Amino acid sequence: MADLDFDDQISALRSTYRDVVHVVDVPALEKRIAELEEQAAVPNLWDDPEAAQKITSALSHAQTQRTKVIELAARLDDLEVLIEMANDEDDEAVKAEATTELADVRRAMDELEVQTLLNGEYDARPAVVTIRSGAGGVDAADFAEMLLRMYVRWAEQHGYPLTVMDTSYAEEAGIKSATFEVDSPYAFGTLSVEAGTHRLVRMSPFNSAGKRQTSFAAVEVIPLMEETAHIDIPDNDIRIDVFRSSGPGGQSVNTTDSAVRITHLPTGTVVSMQNEKSQIQNRAAAMRVLQSRLLLLQHEQEAATKKELAGTITASWGDQMRSYVLAPYQMVKDLRTNYEVNNPQAVFDGDLDGFIAAGIRWRKSQDPSA
Repeated sequence: MADLDFDDQISALRSTYRDVVHVVDVPALEKRIAELEEQAAVPNLWDDPEAAQKITSALSHAQTQRTKVIELAARLDDLEVLIEMANDEDDEAVKAEATTELADVRRAMDELEVQTLLNGEYDARPAVVTIRSGAGGVDAADFAEMLLRMYVRWAEQHGYPLTVMDTSYAEEAGIKSATFEVDSPYAFGTLSVEAGTHRLVRMSPFNSAGKRQTSFAAVEVIPLMEETAHIDIPDNDIRIDVFRSSGPGGQSVNTTDSAVRITHLPTGTVVSMQNEKSQIQNRAAAMRVLQSRLLLLQHEQEAATKKELAGTITASWGDQMRSYVLAPYQMVKDLRTNYEVNNPQAVFDGDLDGFIAAGIRWRKSQDPSA
C-alpha cells in the first residue's frame, strides 16, 4: 500500500497555526487570564451578580481559547507521529485513522482561524436575530419558519443558549416574524454574516398546481448591549402597547395582557416581547432590545457618514445574499462568497458552519481594518 504523503498539508496547517498564535497573542492572553482569575477570586464577587457573571464569562472564554491553541499544537505533533507510524507499519487501519485525524485537525484549525477574525467593536456580544417573511405569500411565511428552525438547530449543535423572545404566526402556515437571542460569547460576530435577504426556490407545497415558487425572508442580526451601555430614550419618544400573548392559530396562551410592544416614534423601530409571564418582564426585555437596536442604528449612521465623506458608500444592506434551491436541483449557495453545498436538508438541519466561516473571511477581505 502507498505511503501517506501529507507533508504539504501538514506544512500548511503549521503555517496557519503560527498566524493564529500571532493574532491570539498568547502572552497577552495569559496575562488577561491571570487578571480575570484574580478578579474572580475576590470573596465578595457575587455581591454584584451582573458584574460577577461578566467576569466569569470572560474568564471561561479566555481559558477555552487558550486550551484550543495549546491542544491544537499537541494534535499537530501527534498527527505527524501517527502518519509516520502508519507508513512504517504499512497498516491500513492506522492510515485510515491518520486520514480522519488530519480532516478533524483541519476543521479545528479553520474554526480557530475564523475566531481570530472576530475583532469588531461588537463581535464579542450576544446576538439578537429577527427573521421576517418577505415576498412569496404563505411560502415566504413557511420559509421564515424553516430559517428559525435552522438557527435553533445550529445553536443546539454548538451548545449555545437560544431563547425565542417573540413570534408572530402567519394565518395559514409559518411565521410572519420571530426574534430570538443567542447568549454566547462572539454570537454577534459569528451570526452577523447571516444578515440579509435569503431566497428559497422550491415546488410549493401550498400550490395545488405544483408550480415552482420563489420566496424571500429577511434576517436581521444586532448585538445585545450590556445594560450599562445604554442610550437615553425619553418617555415621550416611545409608545407602549400591551396585549395578550398568543400561539399558532391565535389560541390564547395567557389570560392577562402580558405581551408588550414598544414603538420608538422618531425612528419607527418596533420591538415586541411575549415570552415572559409578566408584563414587567416583557417590558424590560423589550426596552433592552430597543436600546440595542438604537445603539446599532447610531453606530451605522456614524459609519455611513464617514463612508460618505470618504466617497465609499456601498448599498449592500438587504441585498440577496443566499439562495436555497430545492427544485429543479438541490443546492444552497452564498452569493457573496460563492460557498455552496448540494445538501439543503443538512443546511436546514443546522449545518451552517461552512457558510458562516466563509462569510467571516469574505467580510474581512472586503475591509481588512474591520
